[in-house]
Amino acid sequence: MTRPRKPEAHPEAHPEAHPEAHPEAATPAPADADAAPRKLVVAISSRALFDFEEENRVFETADDTAYMQLQLERLDVPAPPGVALQLVRKLLAFNTSERERDRVEVVLLSRNDPVSGLRVFRSARHHATAIERGVFTRGRPPYHYLRALGAGLFLSTNVDDVRAALAADFPAAQVYPQSVRAGEAHPHEVRIAFDGDAVLFSDEAERVYQREGLPGFTRHETRKALLPLPPGPFKPLLEALHRLQQASTSGAVAMRLRTALVTARSAPTHERAIRTLMAWNIAVDEAMFLGGLDKGPFLREFQPDFFFDDQTGHVESAARHVPAGRVHSGVHDKP
Repeated sequence: MTRPRKPEAHPEAHPEAHPEAHPEAATPAPADADAAPRKLVVAISSRALFDFEEENRVFETADDTAYMQLQLERLDVPAPPGVALQLVRKLLAFNTSERERDRVEVVLLSRNDPVSGLRVFRSARHHATAIERGVFTRGRPPYHYLRALGAGLFLSTNVDDVRAALAADFPAAQVYPQSVRAGEAHPHEVRIAFDGDAVLFSDEAERVYQREGLPGFTRHETRKALLPLPPGPFKPLLEALHRLQQASTSGAVAMRLRTALVTARSAPTHERAIRTLMAWNIAVDEAMFLGGLDKGPFLREFQPDFFFDDQTGHVESAARHVPAGRVHSGVHDKP
């Protein structure tokens, strides 16, 4: 499983000779054996969970009164699945019994009004998605409830809410509602793919690339190959997924978890990314060092339930094949 964070998408370096010397490698931090298992709380907006695009067009062209009336008229009509529904349902499958139901919780955190929230809860029940808690703010930013909820991930279609959540140190991504829905090829396995820089890792290396271009980036990363990258905004989520993966490999749950690092890095800059994960005591199941190739076709083959990246181009490419969202973090994010 993986738990890396990387700076925003940075160019991929083409293979070059490894430098003769690297700085000393950091000693991996020992796992905290005494730490109590922590629940992963996923906060999600209504449009990220269900397909409310038709209703949203009414909201954008009229006012919230017309939108509320439409939702009320459709109260008994289950909303179609949204981009992140399959991810949420699979994560909830880690709650295997009354005794072991605290591994994952999904809560609604939405700009919807409370009346429209009735339809959201009913739709969740229709799709056999166990959601009991919800906060509805009728157009006001909801992100400030993340701390009270103990959220470990926030998924929303609203870019301002996502940026605010990331600024408050919560892993968050803007769900692209036009994304292709997740496939059904792996019903008993959660598959999640991450970009590295500015997502799992900080954007330190990407900033070097912006200043010095590919040659400077390659020199910087090969020189620091043994020095772990600073963590990015999604390292905490990777750690939480690692705990879930341990539960699945122990046989405690039937659902499995598979992670992938999908990055523009290539040899020799790949080494620092791998060594960073080693220093974190986290292993991803797959790693793709694509050196500038389009990520979309590779993600189509991996078939993730969700892909996180910090660059618009990569997310748009991915969204043609898989569910995807943008992490508005690092040097590439300009409001």
